[in-house]
Amino acid sequence: MTTLFSEAYRRDPYPPLASLRDRGPVFRDPASGTWMLLRYDDVKRALANHDAFSSTVSPPGTLTSDWLIFADPPRHARLRALIMRAFTPRAVAALEHRIRARVSMLLDDAERGEEVDFVRDIAVPLPLAVIAEMLGAPTDDLTRFRSWTDAIVALSHTVTGGPNVQRAVDGARRADTQMREYLPSLIEERRMQARDDLLSRLVHADLDGERMSENEILGFFQLLLLAGHETTTNLLGNAVLGFDEHPDQLALLRAAPGLLEPAVEEVLRFRSPVQTVFRYTRRDVRVGDETIPAGAMVLLMLGAANRDPARFDRPDRFDIARDPNPHVGFGHGIHYCIGAPLARLEARVALEELYRRVERVERVDHSPWEPREAFHVHGPSRLPVRLVPRQFSKR
Repeated sequence: MTTLFSEAYRRDPYPPLASLRDRGPVFRDPASGTWMLLRYDDVKRALANHDAFSSTVSPPGTLTSDWLIFADPPRHARLRALIMRAFTPRAVAALEHRIRARVSMLLDDAERGEEVDFVRDIAVPLPLAVIAEMLGAPTDDLTRFRSWTDAIVALSHTVTGGPNVQRAVDGARRADTQMREYLPSLIEERRMQARDDLLSRLVHADLDGERMSENEILGFFQLLLLAGHETTTNLLGNAVLGFDEHPDQLALLRAAPGLLEPAVEEVLRFRSPVQTVFRYTRRDVRVGDETIPAGAMVLLMLGAANRDPARFDRPDRFDIARDPNPHVGFGHGIHYCIGAPLARLEARVALEELYRRVERVERVDHSPWEPREAFHVHGPSRLPVRLVPRQFSKR
């Protein structure tokens, strides 16, 4: 997998994925023994079939074993039900005015300079600030939140192997220790006196007299940092790249602002922020002409599925008016992303404010953009741009 997950692959995984998908629905890496599902129908079936494709890829006692996404029924159903009592649609929708204010502040700061790094200055701090506010955590903690997120994302190296594995494991362990030292005092404060924040609702969420354990709350905190930050950051960066490379689509959006929500969906399909999810086979599974044996690690390639020509017309075209658009960018089935409404809301508000205030976002460095380090996510790690105000644009 060394070549497959090189920097060039992480910048543009779609040509090699298309080549593999054209050869067959399944690919097995001979070096690691890892299997990959590449076609839309197979990926969607596997996402829904937890009897054959288990999500418990983290053994008990490991750093991520308490995460919701690595749980199977019945434990998954209990955890998700408890979390949904705290992470309600109403609670997410109530964040819109705060998100808009935060975006406005970030854009005010960005417009004071001639050049900004869109990822560093806007796409990263926005979701981190939203998470901190949801949890009721001090905004001074954003720097440590970012370092913990980077450490968690780096765990993908344990799948692909190579010299970075031990460094990734050590970094994640340090982050886990720091989070275990950080969170208990906040949890205890909320137990003693609840506030109007997500952490209080998690602490006091009740399902037939049962509540989340401290380890389960920690697991969700870690997952929220990863998914709530990484997904939205990459979604925003990928949107800017998409409109930069397809100015006709930005012109269409300006002419029809009602296309903003489908535009977000098209970014999720065209440049899926999460490229891969992990599964473990409980039994032998037949896919096409191949049999994946029991006990195998399987990568469900969401990015490949979202460009499958058997499901999407002209899949390599960025089309913000695409309809229908049944992408699997947020997964499918019982593990459908619990934070999808929040990511969509943040992206919609951020892009609405950005393109309301600027005529275009010009890249100032046209060399190949630097991708995120981990292979299972997709997006720029930095994106130097110039924000061209609308009133100064050339007509």
